[in-house]
Amino acid sequence: MRIDFLGGTGTVTGSKYLLTHEGRRLLVDCGLFQGLKQLRLRNWDALPFDASAIDAVLLTHAHIDHSGFVPRLVKLGFKGKVYCTAATRELCELLLPDSGRLQEEEADFSNRHGFSKHKPALPLYTEQEARAALKRFECVSFDEEFSPWPGWSWRLVRAGHILGAGSLRVEWEQGSILFSGDLGRSDDLVMRPPQEAAPADYVVVESTYGNRLHLDADTLGELAAVINRTAARGGVLVVPAFAVGRAQTLLYCIQMLKREGRIPDMPVYLNSPMAADATRLYKAHLDEHRMSAEQCADMSGKTIIVNTLEESKRLNTLTYPSIIVSASGMATGGRVLHHLKAYAPDARNTILFAGFQAAGTRGATLVGGADAVKIHGTYVPVRAEVANLETLSAHADREQLLAWLSSQKTPRRVFVTHGEPVAADALRLAVEERYGWPCTVPDYRESREL
Repeated sequence: MRIDFLGGTGTVTGSKYLLTHEGRRLLVDCGLFQGLKQLRLRNWDALPFDASAIDAVLLTHAHIDHSGFVPRLVKLGFKGKVYCTAATRELCELLLPDSGRLQEEEADFSNRHGFSKHKPALPLYTEQEARAALKRFECVSFDEEFSPWPGWSWRLVRAGHILGAGSLRVEWEQGSILFSGDLGRSDDLVMRPPQEAAPADYVVVESTYGNRLHLDADTLGELAAVINRTAARGGVLVVPAFAVGRAQTLLYCIQMLKREGRIPDMPVYLNSPMAADATRLYKAHLDEHRMSAEQCADMSGKTIIVNTLEESKRLNTLTYPSIIVSASGMATGGRVLHHLKAYAPDARNTILFAGFQAAGTRGATLVGGADAVKIHGTYVPVRAEVANLETLSAHADREQLLAWLSSQKTPRRVFVTHGEPVAADALRLAVEERYGWPCTVPDYRESREL
């Protein structure tokens, strides 16, 4: 078996791992690179393999940094199946067409305003191409062994993090390899904790928070304080949030604070049709999270869903304390950019991020204290309060990652991926010190024989 690390190395985006064995090729995750321009440009690079030669893709979960390259892969000639859980497929039915649509809109905007050096600017794939790619998806269940070809088998176990997220164990005649996927927190407010995975010969583990511990903080109290400060100033709270996972956790927390009378009964707008659709999926997958059906209903029913562009534009003229939750979570695109342009220049307002901000994103720039941020080709002054509620992160921290690894016996090697360089190396060192296992942080496009 050979593994090629084609993404998620030195960064938290673009996850792709190619397994090759006895003429078969399995691509584990198929994500888009995001953030820094030199990373985003990799989405356009020639692949180091023939897309038509890939037999299958298996997704650990639906987030775009793990699934967003699938339509491009199909466009380049992939003809196999994409295996994933039912919830992952349902979320990809929302995320992938939206990704294509955003790319079309950004290309069109760039062409009309001359922002791009390319003439014309083109989308990586279109909404229509994304919808066509979804026809290749086939669902598999958690905890069930699946054998697509002689000598191969795999099994997904729950990873927490978001609906449908799994850790993947692949087995062949001579060995086995375990991919953590993105691991959720054992103490997550919404999602259930990750399951232990059966021991494997090799382990690929994510390291988003490999150098950090989540603070033992009062998350609801911190969120209430930010909301109350903003309301007291007569301001608007703009929350860039991932449409899948983070948006739902925020809505759940806000409604809980309202019920307890800890924040004013101010209007809450969800300006992301995709996030609204994703929110409704939580009621269909009650076994994967901690919320009751009634709490799921409250999360949707007591939030003002913004659907049309006209309604979205009106949100930029609010004159009373309000909360706007809008994608994307790192402010890399989407409707939230227009809200940032409208509200960042006013000191009464607050921009609240909720979790890790990858290098090169607007979120990282704002959290880093920039006094201006570039949006749609122009710099927007930042006078609003900027806060980051990292305790709402959906990723396991260093100790939780190490605890998850404890179910492994004596793997031949652990590969640390999906983290910024400092975080990945910190987790490598922690694994070596605690368990004494050989541990490597692979380079981009590195190959290993297993």
